[in-house]
Amino acid sequence: MAFTQWVRPRGAHLSLLQVVLVALRATRPRGADEMELRDPVLAPLGAALRLAARAVPPLVLRQHGNLLICAPWPDDGLKCLARPAGASLRLAINHRLTRPHDVMTRYLTLTLALLLLPGTVAISNADDDPGHSRHGTAFDSGLRQRPWKMEGIGATHFPITTKVPEVQAWFDQGNTLLHSFWFEEAERSFRWCIKLDPDCAMAYWGLARCGLNWFARGPLDTPELKRYQDFLNEATRRKAAVSERERLYIEAWEAAFTGDSFTLEGKERTKILTKQLQQLVLKYPDDIEAKALFALFSINPSHALSTELVLQQVLAKEPDHPGAHHYRIHNWDAAAPEQGLPSCLRYGLVAPNIGHADHMPGHNFTKMGLWHEAARSMDSATRVELRYMNQQMALPYETWNYAHNRNYLCYIQEQLGLADAAVQGARDLLAAPRDPEANKDNKYGAFDQGMLALVRALLKFERWDDVLTTSNSVAIPWRDIPSDKDLRAFAETLAHTGKGDHFKARARLQDLKTSLRQQSAEAGWAIGLKTAEGVLLAAEGNLLDATRLLTDAAALEKKQREAGDYANDPPLNPWPVNRVLGDVYLNRNEPRLAIEAYERALLQEPYDAFTLSGLARAHFAIGAREEAQNDYGRLLYVWSGANPNLKWMTSVAALGLKATPLAPTLTVERPYRLDTLAALGPLNWEPYPAPKLSCLDVEGQPVNLEQFRGTNVLLVFYLNDECVHCMEQLKAINGKSEDWSSENTVVLGVSSVSPEKNKESAKLGKLSLRLLSDHDHENARRFASYDDFEELELHSTILIDTQGRVHWKRTGGKPFADVEFLLQSVKRMNQPALIQANADALK
Repeated sequence: MAFTQWVRPRGAHLSLLQVVLVALRATRPRGADEMELRDPVLAPLGAALRLAARAVPPLVLRQHGNLLICAPWPDDGLKCLARPAGASLRLAINHRLTRPHDVMTRYLTLTLALLLLPGTVAISNADDDPGHSRHGTAFDSGLRQRPWKMEGIGATHFPITTKVPEVQAWFDQGNTLLHSFWFEEAERSFRWCIKLDPDCAMAYWGLARCGLNWFARGPLDTPELKRYQDFLNEATRRKAAVSERERLYIEAWEAAFTGDSFTLEGKERTKILTKQLQQLVLKYPDDIEAKALFALFSINPSHALSTELVLQQVLAKEPDHPGAHHYRIHNWDAAAPEQGLPSCLRYGLVAPNIGHADHMPGHNFTKMGLWHEAARSMDSATRVELRYMNQQMALPYETWNYAHNRNYLCYIQEQLGLADAAVQGARDLLAAPRDPEANKDNKYGAFDQGMLALVRALLKFERWDDVLTTSNSVAIPWRDIPSDKDLRAFAETLAHTGKGDHFKARARLQDLKTSLRQQSAEAGWAIGLKTAEGVLLAAEGNLLDATRLLTDAAALEKKQREAGDYANDPPLNPWPVNRVLGDVYLNRNEPRLAIEAYERALLQEPYDAFTLSGLARAHFAIGAREEAQNDYGRLLYVWSGANPNLKWMTSVAALGLKATPLAPTLTVERPYRLDTLAALGPLNWEPYPAPKLSCLDVEGQPVNLEQFRGTNVLLVFYLNDECVHCMEQLKAINGKSEDWSSENTVVLGVSSVSPEKNKESAKLGKLSLRLLSDHDHENARRFASYDDFEELELHSTILIDTQGRVHWKRTGGKPFADVEFLLQSVKRMNQPALIQANADALK
């Protein structure tokens, strides 16, 4: 509710105690007897206090500008002191009560004394809506359940100043998680630090780092980053109480993310932060954490060696430092991946329960052509992430790295000849739940990642019929958005070319050109556009123009790769252009030119099986049998577990070459098979089983989810019938009663209100949904609809299918208001599994 609603007078006035509570809700402790109010709340607070003054004559109040001035109580029992103009107000308690019989004075003094103790924190303008954090809007986001001691994440130690010894362990856990970019869980640990020690400056700094980090390279004036700036401001306010070393860390982030730096480009902010951290390292040469962070922000392919030397200092002292291994992999990723190989082999062992610790080595393995090891890394990362998600009731759109993991694994499976697995993985990404914010169109989420993975795989394996079909079971679920229209035109140009229908291919190519011209987007599509047209020209017999376009595209790709601008994480393009150019030369009986193109492609993607197939055939064509056998041996090794009868393998096998599998020499790889790592967790997302629901209905009868097996459940955790937003949500949902019924869905509203009060509620009695009572928030806790940091119930909206599995949820300070989205989600839940990912293809 709004501020004025929360403090509305009962009759003609508010009680003084109510007013004081409002003041405290909008304050920030600066000591045991001082609080600060911001401009937006001063005027309404002054008006409210004037109302209270009419009911409590001993208090004399007046308002002066934006500041409230409180005159003393008789006998100086309590006083309010106004500061000079500066939008702040000091409330001070004088414990000398000269009128002990004055119960109101004694009660008010005691209340103020208790509430002013450390533990009350407000950031930004505190939002008084029920379900919102009492500490302000910065705390309304993020995970709001208490952390646990995590195993298998590695270990680091970052000494900090705190009044509570337990805080150090939680801070170390958060810091360790940050070294593996697990920002969500790191934030949970730092928030627990603040619950234990509200004045811990370094815990606020840790929270700031969860958003103001290596990835904050764009504009800072976004809603997502504002909360982290608020956290940094709180660290700044408390930095006088920490050691000089800790203060330098806070000031490093101040220099890079506040003041004039706020408007800088990301690279410029990184330079500032690197300079600040360098000073910290020089002043405290034994501080391993300073060196690790300095190395992270120093990463640049142009000076990878100097960064490596710093990381070697960290590893010499702490051989299993997770951050040092992680940053070492990043450091060499775009420079010389083989230099990071020792850390690639070690990082996943140091932090086996962090998906990213397996994900990042997979990056480097692909660049070294170690496709089996890369698959094991990315497969492990995906399974570990999914295991965590199922344990913590997190959905794909709530875990930033899951979709990226799965897309990358699809790419690596393509490279291993596992066509069916790659396509299935892409379709599983498409089947993950949509979300109007986190997994929506043109958002870096599961659906967009699944679209890219599916199209890439179908083109790479030349499944032209699947590209062109509109059959619902296998169709690509194209959307009516520009990015999909362009990708579809590109894919269908290649598919029609592959099927020999040059007329249709030319038409679709023209569609793509027209669309890109209208959007002024030709530059972003330059490589793809030249490649598609080059392939079509070659098929039409125009080899000269075809090779010219493909050579131009290959040169542009090389330039982008060298500049670090090529989309390669994983690649958006199905193949290096040089491989396509080699195919064109080989098909036109130019094997020597084909060999040159293929060898350039292998420099970009070592041990690429598609390229090795062409290279073997080209070498055989010129009589270089030994080289052809070497190519075939490498192909046999990479595709040792591939789908049978792939033409790239059968065409080389038909040459009659004698070869044995030939592995890369960089390291000994472990063969990848689809079921090898099953013990780590599931590979593809499925809805997880809903927690236990054990409530009482309005008649006091027990209700659980088993009673609704075979029926979908829309489960809503709300506060009570006094919550305006709750009632708005419930009424909106109730307005779709017939729709829920037609979609085999029951609506359950759960709150901590007793069965008797639910039954008596005039507001709720008008609704047709079933009301359930949750004693002591037991169910809210099980469904993660309870804030453990503040012991505060939250709003949750959850969709559960006929088998009792959670498909979608939203939890936070506000009820979810998009009822139409909920209805469409239920409809998708009701679709057969085979067509769930492809429903849009029918439109």
